[in-house]
Amino acid sequence: MEFKTTLNFKKEDFSISYQDPILLIGSCFIEHIGKKLSSLKFSTCVNPTGVVYNPISIQKTIEILLNNRRFTKQDLFFHGGLWNSFSHHSRFSDKDQSICLEKINSEIETSVSFFKTCKFLFLTFGTAFVYELKSGEVVSNCHKLPAKTFIKRMLSVDEIYENYKNLIQKIQTLNPEIKIVFTVSPIRHLADGFHQNQLSKSTLLLAIDRICQNSTNTYYFPSYELVLDDLRDYRFYAQDMAHPNELAVAYVWEYFRESYFDKTTKEMIKKVESIIRDLNHKPFNPDSDEYRKFQKQLQRKIDELGFKF
Repeated sequence: MEFKTTLNFKKEDFSISYQDPILLIGSCFIEHIGKKLSSLKFSTCVNPTGVVYNPISIQKTIEILLNNRRFTKQDLFFHGGLWNSFSHHSRFSDKDQSICLEKINSEIETSVSFFKTCKFLFLTFGTAFVYELKSGEVVSNCHKLPAKTFIKRMLSVDEIYENYKNLIQKIQTLNPEIKIVFTVSPIRHLADGFHQNQLSKSTLLLAIDRICQNSTNTYYFPSYELVLDDLRDYRFYAQDMAHPNELAVAYVWEYFRESYFDKTTKEMIKKVESIIRDLNHKPFNPDSDEYRKFQKQLQRKIDELGFKF
């Protein structure tokens, strides 16, 4: 007797190798996957403007890279003792205006170069709700300004689709070989209300489906379904009952691994994991002959891996 529904692995007709640079942009859920890839020594660039949740802010981030845009003092505002950008997460904010700009533009410079050569672009939509300034500009981060500063509204399927139809054409002109993988974050935005959260997620799912149906080299990864339909249990959520916990993230990672890695890459991952475990080993006696022998063996493993790949 089965007591749960299981989402069967879907092996894509392409695979990700250690030679493939990967750009990841979106909600904090994508940071979990990006962190895992980075820890395994894949070439990654994760959220060059910080965590972003809605499709329009993700689009703005990509357009910053496409246009190699540099930010100036006029793009910043002062609030809460810090200089901030409506296009960036608060990790770029600083009490010194010049340092804030340096952090923003330095990240853009590195990310632009990465974007031109990356093989995969992963985009995670978190919510269809956006916050607009009175000017109509959608902000990526409200930076704790009063609610009256913004107008909150929900994007439509048509609006998301039309924006991304044009955006994908620009991306593929810059990088014709790139593969774009969309996903919807399983994080529940309960502050919007239970029903409104469902409407928001449904809007994102419908928009992505239309994008993938009408664009080449675009794909969908079912992180939302893996947590909401496959696991489907509060024990896989953190204490806030909104964010997936470590077990849930590990489960999604397992599906990710089976979907995108071939046999060679999986073998490479095992070797990298073994080296990382050895590097984290804390010796009882660092001056012993046994530990020096261990260090030589570890260096040999690293050298062999570097030579082979």
